[in-house]
Amino acid sequence: MRFRRLCAIALLATGTLLAPPPASAATSCQDVAYPVRIGLTPLVTTQETVAGRLCVPTGAKTVQVLIPGGTYDRTYWDVGFEPSTRSFTQSQNKAGFATLALDRLGTGRSSKPLSVLITASTQASAVHQVITTLKPRFTKVIVAGHSIGSAMAMIEAGTHRDVDGVLVTGFTHKMNYVTVVPVLANMIPASLDLGYLTTMPDTRYNSFHKPGPLIPGSISFDEATKDVFAVTEAVDTILLNTVVIPISRRINVPVLIVVGNDTHFCSSGIPLMGSDCSSAAALKADEAPFFPAVPRLDTYVLNGYGHSINYAPNAPDYHAAVARWSKGI
Repeated sequence: MRFRRLCAIALLATGTLLAPPPASAATSCQDVAYPVRIGLTPLVTTQETVAGRLCVPTGAKTVQVLIPGGTYDRTYWDVGFEPSTRSFTQSQNKAGFATLALDRLGTGRSSKPLSVLITASTQASAVHQVITTLKPRFTKVIVAGHSIGSAMAMIEAGTHRDVDGVLVTGFTHKMNYVTVVPVLANMIPASLDLGYLTTMPDTRYNSFHKPGPLIPGSISFDEATKDVFAVTEAVDTILLNTVVIPISRRINVPVLIVVGNDTHFCSSGIPLMGSDCSSAAALKADEAPFFPAVPRLDTYVLNGYGHSINYAPNAPDYHAAVARWSKGI
């Protein structure tokens, strides 16, 4: 017994028993909430709350503010099924970047205003107010989005010009309405507020993952964590990003666009039915006219999956590309 005690004391003295795995020691995560004001006019506003999860590796100076797409909340960025492969936040934290995965207003733990008050522009305004609170702590801010969240990221960056980079995923300026409209048509009301919609049961694979492999555990997690979106979020997403002069023309910081083999935004060679996603170079040529003021436009195509690319088995390839790009900003 005395020998065992002496050994234990020796180990404690060298720190062997106390040393945790490097990953758990390196990153601190906490649930956070930010007060914001939104309104259809500057004179009539409401007090709301944007919730999220902030994860900060030791010494991180750059934070990625992550906006999920329609019918998703923050879990899109931290997929719980095989997270070592599919969690975007974990991959970026390991690369040394802080992440703030947000719940859009109306979703997750954020407040639930009347759906008519929720547009892509009001969501972008709420994100801007969150970013303002982060500036004293972080020297660089990257705003990132998925799908309709990418539209919000571009609106935020083009309107407020308060970020150092913009990550656009699952979105291009040439929407394929032939595939998008049926997905919207299959949405059903998610609450007594009929303006909040979600997907019908067992439709998410065809809507968001095809032509990727159908992995039951992955799709089950997506179905179990699905959320809502407000119909009005789609209106100025289309007007400000695809129909009128795109807000992206005002973005003046580096931009990275990442898509999969996305039938909602990629044309498969058919003009006017999506962007040319046949290669990163083709996508860059197609999207460049929408970003005339950026110092750098980069593109990445993740082959083998559809719209919700964080669920792809090869998601680490795109996660690594994002980390490399973020380090170059």
